[in-house]
Amino acid sequence: MTSAESICYTLIYSPSVTDSEPSNEMQIKKDIEHGDIRTKTEALKRVILMTLNGEKLQGLLMTIIKYLLPSADHTVKKLLLIFWEIWPKTDAQGKLRPEMILVCDAYRKDLQHPNEFIRGSTLRFLCKLRQPELIEPLMPAIRSCLDHRHSYVRRNAVLAIYTIYKKFDQLIPDAPELIHEFLEGEKDASCKRNAFMMLIHADQERALDYLSTCIDQVNSFNDILQLVIVELVYKVCHTNPGERARFIRCIYNLLQSSSQAVRYEAAGTLVTLSNAPTAIRAAAQCYIDLIVKEADNNVKLIVLDRLIGLKEHPQHEKVLQELVMDILRALASPDLEVRRKTLDLALDLVTSRNVEDLVKFLEKEVVKSSNVQGHDITDKYRQMLVQTMHSCAVKFPDTAASIIPVLMEFLGDSEELAAEDVLVFVREAVHRYQNHKPLILEKLLEVFPSIRTIKIMRGVLWILGEYCEDTSLILRFVTEIRKSVGELPMVENELKIAAGEAEEAKDEERKGDKPSARRVTEMGTYVTQSAFSVASKSTKDKSGKTIKRPPLRQFFMDGKFSLACSLSTALTKQALRFLDSCRDTRKQNSFIAQCMLILSSVLHLGRSGLPEKPISDDQIDRVGSCLMVLSERHTVMGDIFTSKCRSALAFLLETRAAEESVQRKAAEKNRSALNAIQPDDPINFVQLLAKAEAGSLEDQFELSLSAAVGTLDQKKEARDPAASKLNKVTQLTGFSDPVYAEAYVHINQYDIVLDVLVVNQTSDTLQNCTLELATLGDLKLVEKPSPLTLGPHDFANIKASVKVASTENGLIFGNIVYDIAGAASDRNCVVLNDIHIDIMDYIQAANCSDAEFRKMWAEFEWENKVAVNTNICSLIEYLQHILNCTNMKCLTPEKALGGDSGFLAANLFAKSIFGESALANLSVEKPAGKGPDDPVSGHIRIRAKSQGMALSLGDKITQTQKKSKK
Repeated sequence: MTSAESICYTLIYSPSVTDSEPSNEMQIKKDIEHGDIRTKTEALKRVILMTLNGEKLQGLLMTIIKYLLPSADHTVKKLLLIFWEIWPKTDAQGKLRPEMILVCDAYRKDLQHPNEFIRGSTLRFLCKLRQPELIEPLMPAIRSCLDHRHSYVRRNAVLAIYTIYKKFDQLIPDAPELIHEFLEGEKDASCKRNAFMMLIHADQERALDYLSTCIDQVNSFNDILQLVIVELVYKVCHTNPGERARFIRCIYNLLQSSSQAVRYEAAGTLVTLSNAPTAIRAAAQCYIDLIVKEADNNVKLIVLDRLIGLKEHPQHEKVLQELVMDILRALASPDLEVRRKTLDLALDLVTSRNVEDLVKFLEKEVVKSSNVQGHDITDKYRQMLVQTMHSCAVKFPDTAASIIPVLMEFLGDSEELAAEDVLVFVREAVHRYQNHKPLILEKLLEVFPSIRTIKIMRGVLWILGEYCEDTSLILRFVTEIRKSVGELPMVENELKIAAGEAEEAKDEERKGDKPSARRVTEMGTYVTQSAFSVASKSTKDKSGKTIKRPPLRQFFMDGKFSLACSLSTALTKQALRFLDSCRDTRKQNSFIAQCMLILSSVLHLGRSGLPEKPISDDQIDRVGSCLMVLSERHTVMGDIFTSKCRSALAFLLETRAAEESVQRKAAEKNRSALNAIQPDDPINFVQLLAKAEAGSLEDQFELSLSAAVGTLDQKKEARDPAASKLNKVTQLTGFSDPVYAEAYVHINQYDIVLDVLVVNQTSDTLQNCTLELATLGDLKLVEKPSPLTLGPHDFANIKASVKVASTENGLIFGNIVYDIAGAASDRNCVVLNDIHIDIMDYIQAANCSDAEFRKMWAEFEWENKVAVNTNICSLIEYLQHILNCTNMKCLTPEKALGGDSGFLAANLFAKSIFGESALANLSVEKPAGKGPDDPVSGHIRIRAKSQGMALSLGDKITQTQKKSKK
């Protein structure tokens, strides 16, 4: 902050100035004439503040010139610079006031003052003057400042000469020549920078001549001068392309500058000047070095965006493909966003020639990150690596064989974010790559005993149950299940363990220890503890060691019987396929009996009360239905188990591939649209175009009017008038109020601008007419509007800015207060209507994967459940209506929403401009008993990270879910 800026800040925000009542002119004059230096300073501050508020203090001018202008106090001189900047220097006829001659003479003396600060600050003040009559007498003194011993004075003298030459070139016509001579003899870097900057804008030829004389010493210049040189080369080469060969070597030299800012600007300039592969490679290599060496993550992200921009050009992309391994050096940064952008860029640039190197590098990163445990950032980084390797395998199927063994190791980790992505990849790979299916199934069977996460176990059971089709694989899978379940039947085995503990307790009791079978409560009564409760809480054997149960049995003892459904489905599929592959009736019966024994043991365990949580009724029905299929061997049910599930997976993968293809084409279309309009394309003015159907003046008038009110779309067809911008105009007062006001609400991301029209409907003059506003919600008023004076039947526009901090409904309210000229009564007040800020102005449709949706659904703590209350009779129509009203996107595939079912469930997702995510699950139904004209029923569950967003979105759905009748 400069000295003048600090003084202004003090003037505006100092309580001693702003909180006190304004002093009258006579008191200020007395303080200036007879007060000490402190009193004079405070008086001058009050004068400046009153002048800024629009008060006329012409009687103080000579007093200030007589008593303050000759002062040697530096604080007074600072304040006087501000004072003369805001003081009107001309009279009503536009002529210079005669008193300003005295001021001009005072500043001529300041320009010759021995103190360098006074000289420099005076030169900075002269840059703001708009009266050539004041500047002309000072020109000799300004020129002499170029030879001052101190660089601060010389630097500001160059700025003053440049400003004066730009505004009033007749006062110093030889300025370019003067500055050129000054530049050749100057040694200070800041002075040379200012002088060179002036020559760039005033006389480029002289700037080029100077650069030609010292082009070999460019690397030895200071960074601020190097930046100006880069700017000059950019301008000259774009204006005159023939100069490129002359200065492009200079840009190459600046790529080796010690300043990171210079290297960044030089690389950007080099890309715009040349499309040669060597130039692009040099610029890209410079960007990569900046990413690796710069510590600031924001700089890394900006430079990565530049590399991504280079990739968009087809010729540049080929050069960047050779630098993929260099780009991956940016992964050394610990910032997740930098790593994500780096991996995305490398994935876009990878080709069949370097994909093996990329995969090997990612494998090393995976192994390296596996050695660091317990860090959330490391877990997310491993997840990114897995997703990138997944994409590589999809893009280049030949690399799947080397990727699969590495990724399989993640399935055995507990609480591993990457394990879910590995499971998704394995599921897709085993379906698409038939030649890699034996390897995938073999690795899954190897890691099956080490899985410790219920979600991963459920997915692995589904994959093995669906794709183990050979007899050997089926038998091995069931063997692994038997090992993971443990000794059968499970209930009898667990009771033996409990009985063994009970016997140990009896032995201890016989030895004289405190009885363990009988317990004394806090009330002094005896209770008996059964073996079942002991077994459910204790996991130790007779020797006191902890019992290590097999994985599946431990899950069931923990009450996680959702695995029972997956297990029953997998065993049923395997049994039905075994019937087709093996024709021996005895082996068939034995295999089915073994599967039924496992399922019935699980069912019995869930009902026994041994686990922490019993099995639910839905899970009992699922296991029971699988047992029925195994016992009856029904053909129809067999077809559902053996073929329909795989068809559903194929449909899911095809739908996702189609969505990705659509998104990719849309992105390519957007990129091509950026270059669709050329600079020399003619502009079509709607008012000058004849309508195709009828060229009448009336039709043209209607077309122009529709465009003016915002009801004309891009195809020049009239839209619904409800979409007009005029709907953003809010009436704040009534037509009969003495002051009428209405506001146009313009929302631009984080800012809300209120353009308020205030009309004086009375025959009186309204003084100090002030718009007073307050906010409710996460809104903040940036500045208080200044008071106005409105004449009779006059009007004025007042603008107010409001900052938005989060996505939620907001409220702006307030009033207009004013005084009537000549009246002695108190201030008058007009209360304004409230302005409601709609949440839909901040919400935009967005996309996310199913895994991300489920993760956010589990993490977000705020939920709002909205009951469906609508007059819409169609399920699909209601879903579309909700999407239109909430700006959300339906993540459920369109094909999955069709059919004749009376139920519909869909996941919706959107993001705000602040990066907040909003999730919604719509579950509606129309039972068969209802008629075609009956509305749908159900509910919508909304989840968000903040309470305001969840409530505001729920209120929006409640208000708009009924469709208006036409």
